[in-house]
Amino acid sequence: MLLVLAALSAPAWAAHGYAIWGDLKYPAGFTHFGYVNPQAPKGGELPLVSNLRTSTFDKYNPFTLRGSAPAYLSNLMFDSLLTGALDENGAGYGLLAEDVQAAPDGLSVTFRLRSTARFHNGDPVLAADVKHSFDTLMGPHTSPVYKTILAEVAGLDVLDERTVRYRFRKPNRELPLTVGGLPVFSRQWGNQIDPKTGQRKTFDQVVTDIPIGSGPYRIGPVNFGRDITYLRDPAYWARDLPVRRGTANFDRITVKIYKDNTARLEALKAGEFDLMRFFSAGDWARRVTGKRFDSGELVKGEFQHRLPTGFQSYVLNTRRPPLDDIRVRQALGLALDYEWMNRQMFYGAYQRVRGLFGNTDCSAQGLPSPAELALLEPWRGRLPDAVFGPAFEPPRTDGDRSLRQNLRQAQALLREAGWTVKDGALRNAEGKAMVLEYLDSAEVGARVVAPWTRNLEKLGVQLRFRPVDFALYQQRLRTFDFDIISLAYGGTSTPGAEYADLFGSQAARTEDSGNHTGLANPAVDAIIERMTAASDRASFTAACRALDRAVSHSHVLIPQWSATTHRMAYNAWRLARPEQMPPYASGEVWAIDTWWARESR
Repeated sequence: MLLVLAALSAPAWAAHGYAIWGDLKYPAGFTHFGYVNPQAPKGGELPLVSNLRTSTFDKYNPFTLRGSAPAYLSNLMFDSLLTGALDENGAGYGLLAEDVQAAPDGLSVTFRLRSTARFHNGDPVLAADVKHSFDTLMGPHTSPVYKTILAEVAGLDVLDERTVRYRFRKPNRELPLTVGGLPVFSRQWGNQIDPKTGQRKTFDQVVTDIPIGSGPYRIGPVNFGRDITYLRDPAYWARDLPVRRGTANFDRITVKIYKDNTARLEALKAGEFDLMRFFSAGDWARRVTGKRFDSGELVKGEFQHRLPTGFQSYVLNTRRPPLDDIRVRQALGLALDYEWMNRQMFYGAYQRVRGLFGNTDCSAQGLPSPAELALLEPWRGRLPDAVFGPAFEPPRTDGDRSLRQNLRQAQALLREAGWTVKDGALRNAEGKAMVLEYLDSAEVGARVVAPWTRNLEKLGVQLRFRPVDFALYQQRLRTFDFDIISLAYGGTSTPGAEYADLFGSQAARTEDSGNHTGLANPAVDAIIERMTAASDRASFTAACRALDRAVSHSHVLIPQWSATTHRMAYNAWRLARPEQMPPYASGEVWAIDTWWARESR
C-alpha cells in the first residue's frame, strides 16, 4: 500500500535530462550528440597506455579504500542514471533513467528506469539495484568522498520496481546531477557466502570479483602487472540510445602498463600501442620523434579545449608546523620562479594557474563585488585580510617584479614568523632548522622541483625530495603523512559539494578524504554551503568567487601551471576520429569514447 501511495504521488514525467540552470542543449528526441560520428564502424582494437600515476592494479573494485583499480574501469563498466555531454556544462541526459523530474521545492529528484536496461549477467537494472549501490557507497567500506559529496542527501526511496526518489536535506540545484551520475552496480556483485565464516562478503572483501555493471565493456584478458583488456559487449543494452550512439566503437581496449615515462615513450615509438597522452613539455618538444613520426604513421596532435584549468598545485599540509603558519606558506610560494621555469624548462607551453576556477565564470576578478562581500564580511577576522582586497595573483618574476624582490619579501615574512638564518640554516627561536620534505611517487619529479629547491636554499630552507613507490605514496596521502606534495586537481564550471571534501573542516579530520591541505576554517565551510545551496546563477557565482578568494589567499596551495590543449600522439594509420574534439573532453577519454578503428592498410 505504501509503495502504491508513493507511486501515485510521483511527479508527471516529461524531462529527458536535467540542467542546473534549466537550459538543455539537446532537445527531447535528439538522435545523437553533435561531436560523435553516428555511423562510426564497430570493431578493431585501441591499445593505449594509462595516463594515471598508478603503476599497476590489484583489484577490480574501484570504490573501496585499499588498493588500486585498473584505469578507466569505472567509465567503461558502470552506467549511471544520467550521463553528461562533452560539449555542455552542468547538464545530464537520461542513460539508465528514461525520465528525470526535480521537485519544484528542490528537495527531491525522481528517476524512472528504462525497462530495457540490463546488467552484464542479463538481469534487469531495477530500483533495488540503484538503492543497493547508493547504500553501499554511503557505507563504511568505500572512499569517504562519497559521504562528503552526498552529505545533503537525506535518503533514497524505492517507489516501485523501476522508480526511485532521492530526498535532499535542503534545496541544492547540483544534487540531481550528483546522484544521477553515481555508478549503479548489481546486487549480485560479490554476493557470495564466505565458506569460512558462513557470512556474505562485506564490500571491502569484494576485491577481484568481476564487477557486474551495465556499461558498454566487460573485463577481458588480464596480465597482472602488464595490461588489462576490456571487451565491447555486442549486446550492450544502450548501444542505440541517443546518448550512446557513435560511442564505444572499439571491440577491444587494451591498457598497457609501463614502469616509467621513458619506457612508455620508447614503447610508443616501437609500435606497442597506438595512443599516448603527454604531460611533459620537454618530451613533447624534443623526444616525440622517430621513423614512425617521419612516415606519418604516428601523428602529434594538439587539441584545443575549453576545460576549466583546474588548480594543479604544490599542496602544503597545514596540519604540520611550520606549514600551519600562513606567513611561512606565503614565503614558500614567493620562492617559486614560474616564469623562469616556463621559459627554460617548459618551452613556453604553459600558463600559470591563478586560482581554483580558471577559465570559468567562478574565477574571482578584481575587488570583491557587493554580493561577494556580503558572504565574506561576517567572517572578517577569520579570513586573511587579503581576501577583502584584489583577487589573488601568484608572484611574478617578470615586468616590474624580480626573483630577488620576491625573496626579500619572503625573508621579511619568515622573520615575522620567528625564523632567522643562523649557522647557514633558517632556524626558529628553539634553534630548529626548517627542513621540509617533498613527497613524490616517481624520481622524474626531482627535475621540476629542483629550481624551487635552489631558491628556497637562498632563504635557508631545506626542501628534501623523497621519491617512494606508488603504494607507499598512496598510503601516506591517505594518512596525510607528508609536508608537501604535487596534485593536479580537475577543474569545473559547476563546483558543488565535492569542495567540502577538498577544503571542508570535516574532511580535514577524515582520513583518506580529499582535503590534503588540512584547511579547516568555518568561514570556508559556510561559503561552500552557500555555494551548494544557491538557488540562482547570480548567488552561485558570488559564492564560488568568494570561495576562490578565501582558499587562494590562505596560501595552502602554491599554483603550478596548466595547458589549453591536450597533447596526444596517435597512430593515424590505425585510428580514425571525429574532425573536432568537443570543448569539454578530457584527453584520451575522448578517443576511448568516440574514435574508431580504420580498416587495415
